[in-house]
Amino acid sequence: MPEALEATTKDATAPESVPAAPPAEKDARARSLWSDAWHDLRRNPLFLVSAVLIVVLLAMAVAPWLFTSADPRHADLAKHYLQKPNWSHFFAEDWFGYDIQGRSIYARVIYGARASIAVAVGVTALVTILGTLVGMLAGYFGGLLDTILSRITDVFFGVPFILGAMVVLTSFEERKLWVVILSLAFLGWTQIARVARGSVITIKQADYVVAAKALGASTSRILLRHILPNAMAPVIVVATIALGGYISAEATLSFLGIGLAEPTVSWGVDISSGQEQLRNAAFVLIIPSVMVSITVLAFIMLGDAVRNALDPKLR
Repeated sequence: MPEALEATTKDATAPESVPAAPPAEKDARARSLWSDAWHDLRRNPLFLVSAVLIVVLLAMAVAPWLFTSADPRHADLAKHYLQKPNWSHFFAEDWFGYDIQGRSIYARVIYGARASIAVAVGVTALVTILGTLVGMLAGYFGGLLDTILSRITDVFFGVPFILGAMVVLTSFEERKLWVVILSLAFLGWTQIARVARGSVITIKQADYVVAAKALGASTSRILLRHILPNAMAPVIVVATIALGGYISAEATLSFLGIGLAEPTVSWGVDISSGQEQLRNAAFVLIIPSVMVSITVLAFIMLGDAVRNALDPKLR
């Protein structure tokens, strides 16, 4: 009897087994804005297609010899004058035919990517730095500084982009690559400045910025450590989309004879020289024009994908 009572007491006082907590789902873990955006981008077909096209274009610009061994400036007028494309074999010197000077259009398309993409990347880098700086200072300090910087931005914004670039470029006797980059960047920073200003005005009212001020953080630390990283998302979206527009602007200026010129190998230069052969040999004009369109489309698609990934309202 005492043994039975002791057994009953042990059973009554024994702690109940607690069921194990289910393992946390990976998707339930908190992610930052950038990691969440990358998570969405990897599953976006628009981003994957544009990324593949841009990687190929960058490879053409950095290492064109991987795609062709032909010299884009070598001309054989007697043998290859306006020779039509030969589609019997891929990635050959005569694949896209030859231009009026007997130069390989395929080789010039490959090597022309370097100048066009270099202009676009250089202009985008400069306008992003300048526009972000102006917008951040105007949005954070406000007052008289905001008024002055905003009015300066409005003055530059009111100048037509292509027309202003034409005026600037005509003041140089020799229009090299860096001249075109600086001329386009001189007028192209206004849109990013406006976007950065609006983003900074919103972010500086956040609780973590107010707390940093209360703790005595310096202005430079607040701008660089708290405001700038959180204000870059819309700036990156605008810069990515604008990058394709700068390629189109360079091609337009070169087509008008104001941008890059011979002996620089550029798609815009080839479009300008091929316009006279539209009736006799349309491929001389169409092929570099298609390359410009594909490149601009790739960067616009990339910008749209990044915008959708970074915008919380669209997720």
